[in-house]
Amino acid sequence: MNKWIKNVQFRLSNSLLPPVCILCGVVGFVSSHRSRDLCLPCLQSLPWIGSQCVRCALPLSATAVEALCGRCQTQPPAFEACLSPFYYQAPLDHLLLGLKFNGRLAQARLLGELMTQWLASVVEVPPEQIIPVPLHATRLRERGFNQAVELARPVARYFDLPLNLHGVRRTRATPPQSDLSRKERLKNICGAFDVMQPMSGSVVIVDDVMTTGSTAHELAAALLSAGAEQVEVWVCARA
Repeated sequence: MNKWIKNVQFRLSNSLLPPVCILCGVVGFVSSHRSRDLCLPCLQSLPWIGSQCVRCALPLSATAVEALCGRCQTQPPAFEACLSPFYYQAPLDHLLLGLKFNGRLAQARLLGELMTQWLASVVEVPPEQIIPVPLHATRLRERGFNQAVELARPVARYFDLPLNLHGVRRTRATPPQSDLSRKERLKNICGAFDVMQPMSGSVVIVDDVMTTGSTAHELAAALLSAGAEQVEVWVCARA
């Protein structure tokens, strides 16, 4: 009966307030059990990633299968693997920037659900916990939310995993990584994370975008030092 009531509520909600595509403004995608604030053409136009480095998710040529990029062969990161459904390209970058800097939290739900749907098709063994990349307290107060946390919520719900929001803190209010070179990013983020509790088993770091991987590498190294056996990274988009 509860399932029947939920189905009726779902159909009624979509009939009275149909989803609206946040990219083009037409009616969004609706199926028998799911609705999206994207229409089907805009959903298909998103920059879904193809072949990628199995270690850092760097986009590779279409012929590369189960391959490592050159940097991961010579300087492997602390994390074991990175999974990303999208390239950081238009219009996906527009959605992430709108979330991050304009507080459009509905886009976090949409992107988190798209991440979840893709991850469900590729993840064979789920981790034991999810840790979103933390913001420094100063930046969290300024922004009012952590975009990594908002993206991680639907992922954690789907995989039925604990969402650890207090295991790691950011100790320094570092300048934005987006304004720095790779060398500067590595220096900027060095020692920026403090693991507040013992770690064990497999851990997944969730973030919005990976560019050079310096933030994920630094956080993964800190988690491994605290006792984690393996660390993966799941991001919405890979530059």
